[in-house]
Amino acid sequence: MTSPHDDGRVAVYLDFDNIVMSWYDRVHGRNAYSRDRQRIAEDPTEPEIAERLAAATIDVGAIIDFASSYGTLVLTRAYADWSSPVNAIYRRQLVARAVDLVQLFPAAAYAKNGADIRLAVDTVEDMFRLPDLTHVAIVGGDSDYVPLAQRCRRLGRYVIGVGVAGSTAKSLAAACDEFEPYDTLPGVPALEKRQSSESKKRAPREATETAEQKPTRRRRTAAPVESPEEAAEPDVAVTTFDETPPEDLHAVATSLLERALRVGQNKADDQGFLYASAVKQHIRRMDPSFSEKALGYRSFNDFLTSRDTLTEVREEGHERLVRLRE
Repeated sequence: MTSPHDDGRVAVYLDFDNIVMSWYDRVHGRNAYSRDRQRIAEDPTEPEIAERLAAATIDVGAIIDFASSYGTLVLTRAYADWSSPVNAIYRRQLVARAVDLVQLFPAAAYAKNGADIRLAVDTVEDMFRLPDLTHVAIVGGDSDYVPLAQRCRRLGRYVIGVGVAGSTAKSLAAACDEFEPYDTLPGVPALEKRQSSESKKRAPREATETAEQKPTRRRRTAAPVESPEEAAEPDVAVTTFDETPPEDLHAVATSLLERALRVGQNKADDQGFLYASAVKQHIRRMDPSFSEKALGYRSFNDFLTSRDTLTEVREEGHERLVRLRE
């Protein structure tokens, strides 16, 4: 069972291009990104391409929240060419989660191994610079990270790997102490449900779209924008607990609680129970602005009790345990 005094110190390194491309291929089929690369580079707002990109959107929060279940996030870095429209749409989300964006300027058409080398160098440097670092999370599926994972383990760090199923080298998974497919992270919709949802959204639109409406949509999409920066970085709803309207605070808190419990299931006892204090600690890592008192509860235990349709609570000595209700 998870200790209520989990004091791990975690560093997270995201090979962002790798995850974005791998998940695109996972959603749309093998080598889909390579086939669409030119169209994406030319005009990511083209209706068909924009729809395919939206269907393959990465849930950055799911990755960061999973990593935070191992302890305090000491640093989180994401490596990519952030001038690329495909990556630029994530910038606000990443900055909102205090992620350090490392800019990689491609020296060649595909900047082969650019992120791999920079990420590896930074990781090794950080391990010597931060001797209290206990966990290293490598987000990416490239086999080039195998030596890095092995070196981290030799230096006494617990290595967590995260990658897209089907696009991650088996040797990388074997080199980690623990490996979790991105597809199975709490909060990431099952691929079948995601694709089914996209199909349902398209069907009514395609059925009602007339020949006269289609040219109108193309003309509106092709309309000039004020600047490339505005076109590459649309408004993204990134809401934290303290920014949420009062009527939505309870919904946000319930969502945080559910994700914390789902992430912690692998560390629960045989019956699925976790220490309530550890759950609250994880919620505060995911959103430091969380406060049960802002919701009108005197204690976190009162907050848990109020979610009895979601949670099951029991007492064990001086400790209170909680799990997701079956």
